Amino acid sequence: MPRRNWMMLTIRRADFADPQLEAFLTAHLVDLEPTSPPESRHALELDALRAPGVRLWTAYDGESLVGTAALAPVDAGHEELKSMRTDPDQRGRGIGARLLDHALDDARSRGVARISLETGSADYFAPARALYRRRGFAECEPFASYIEDVHSTFMTLDLVPGR
Repeated sequence: MPRRNWMMLTIRRADFADPQLEAFLTAHLVDLEPTSPPESRHALELDALRAPGVRLWTAYDGESLVGTAALAPVDAGHEELKSMRTDPDQRGRGIGARLLDHALDDARSRGVARISLETGSADYFAPARALYRRRGFAECEPFASYIEDVHSTFMTLDLVPGR
């Protein structure tokens, strides 16, 4: 796929009827297989992304799906960033940053106080961890039902200043 100007990026709520979406999310799960054992992979499958309270966004470059991001409820005022993925052929264009900013803006607009995430600890995930740090996320203890895992890095961001 030829690279286009990232300014052509369109972000919108996911259309679960879009056949590109299932293929894109399946590719995400396949990408993660070699990074850690099955019990350490926490990516949501398509059905889980349809659950009540989950907000999934898609990023398109023209008609091509190039990225996804989701927020899932943890508890009152606390949500988890899930399904962050940029098409491997499109990485380095700022798509992940735009999706992350979109999700954080949405959370702030709804009064969410905290966003947490789990990502891999392997080198494969270093660019993602760097992006999260640039947006203010800091490493934290496991949250929700997660447990300590050498394959995971847990991060959190308080959206309420002074909290």
